[in-house]
Amino acid sequence: MRFKDQLHRTVYLPEIPSRIVSLVPSQTELLVDLGLRDRIVGITHFCVHPRNIRKTATRVGGTKQIRIQKIKKLNPDFILCNKEENTEEMVRQLEEVAPVWVTDMYNIPDCNEMILQLGKVFQVEAKAKEIVDEINVAKEGFLNFIKDKPTRKVLYIIWKEPYMAVGRNTFIQELLDLNKFENAISNLDSRYPEISFSAYNDVDLILLSTEPYPFKETHAVELRKKLKQNVKIVDGEFFSWYGSRLIKAFDYFKTLH
Repeated sequence: MRFKDQLHRTVYLPEIPSRIVSLVPSQTELLVDLGLRDRIVGITHFCVHPRNIRKTATRVGGTKQIRIQKIKKLNPDFILCNKEENTEEMVRQLEEVAPVWVTDMYNIPDCNEMILQLGKVFQVEAKAKEIVDEINVAKEGFLNFIKDKPTRKVLYIIWKEPYMAVGRNTFIQELLDLNKFENAISNLDSRYPEISFSAYNDVDLILLSTEPYPFKETHAVELRKKLKQNVKIVDGEFFSWYGSRLIKAFDYFKTLH
């Protein structure tokens, strides 16, 4: 069988894969929701959903650094990566082990395309379509909810020391737009630039994401006192995990308004 992944690379599969290594946390969760849990043999340290996935799959490293020998021992016949989460060098290494499928995500249509593609690869098209339909229904419901809400100018912060924010041409930017959160740094070229809060004292809201840096309420309290601005902790999984988690994301977004 011959397929094209989201980088338009041709991926050859002699049969339906039965031993999957997933190196992207959100896509691990998606595979489980597609009914493929028993085929997942390898995951990253950051694959935390569903909670007990670590009991049935071997952890093979992080998203940027993997233990290639450990992956080889798992004898996978399909390895799932993402252009942003995993490195090009990693993909080249993994291609010597098994067919590698790379996803590339900037918006919800990309996400839906990925889900349907994997549905074809694993011959679970009906379940894939069901998930996509649920995402689309949830999205439309949220758009109806948000249509009369005011637009707010925001900074979405993902790292500390130095502080880094989310810029344009990112999946998170797509979800900020849907929330009518105007990204204060969308004019910058960098996707994840370092920022100085003093340059953005006119924003309505500073969002501190719970990942990749684990911002907590104590950080928000500290910044509120220092900056005299509105600072809110937000669940980074709902803003950055593409896949079946989007079904739940839109109900969460309603709580932010």
